[in-house]
Amino acid sequence: MNLRRAAIIIPNSFTLASVFCGFYALSLCARLGVEGPESDALYKAAIAIAFGGFFDATDGRIARITKTQSEFGLQLDSLADVITFGVAPALLVYRWALEDLGRAGLFVAFLFLACGCIRLARFNVIATRDKGKAGKYTQGLPIPVAATTIVAVVIANHALGLPRPANVGLVAGMIAVLSYFMVSKIRFRSFKDLRPNRRTLAAAGLIAIGAVMVAAQINRPAVLIFLIACYLLLGLAEELLFLRQRLTGRATNSPMQGPTPPAPELTEAAVKE
Repeated sequence: MNLRRAAIIIPNSFTLASVFCGFYALSLCARLGVEGPESDALYKAAIAIAFGGFFDATDGRIARITKTQSEFGLQLDSLADVITFGVAPALLVYRWALEDLGRAGLFVAFLFLACGCIRLARFNVIATRDKGKAGKYTQGLPIPVAATTIVAVVIANHALGLPRPANVGLVAGMIAVLSYFMVSKIRFRSFKDLRPNRRTLAAAGLIAIGAVMVAAQINRPAVLIFLIACYLLLGLAEELLFLRQRLTGRATNSPMQGPTPPAPELTEAAVKE
């Protein structure tokens, strides 16, 4: 019985560690009024959120290995994600760039947070309905990926010696696009069923070559931006393919041929993203 309780506590401890990282990032962003905008506080906040991503990715795997997945763990993880990947990145990007836009910047930062909350609520509803069945795709961009995009941009600019972005409007546009992706119906791969074969190995090789080139031409933190861009482009390309298949199916659905059988429904990712 004691071992069972310990097994339950371990993944939840990792989840709370992610919350601490988000809270620490918030505290660093709040220090800017004292330390000044040229301090390394925002860079350290981005690093803290990155560590939060590590703990968030680990707690679900530990829960699956120890077979301690539960409804409580799902709800706790969602609350943790709101803080670490919702509130903290929103405040980070606001203090880093959007603050210069005044109220418009405040609205864009809140838009990211609001869409992240909607994304998490929708995920919980679908995960509960499907009882955590694993699937190849997840509907909408996962909020940790959206938050990692912000973190990667901040870290890459810091590596280039740029305390502030050169184009604030471009950053606002990026946040708006990420916000839309989170609440959209675009299906992104969950990689739950990833198997090594010729296609996946060839794709991994091309991505690795591209990552090396980015690291050599720009800097190592920019590699994370490159990987996220590949993930987003893959999701958009596959969504266009799905749309084309649906349109083709409708075009070939004639009275002579009979109705086209419906495609199997794509389930959401497992309870843990």
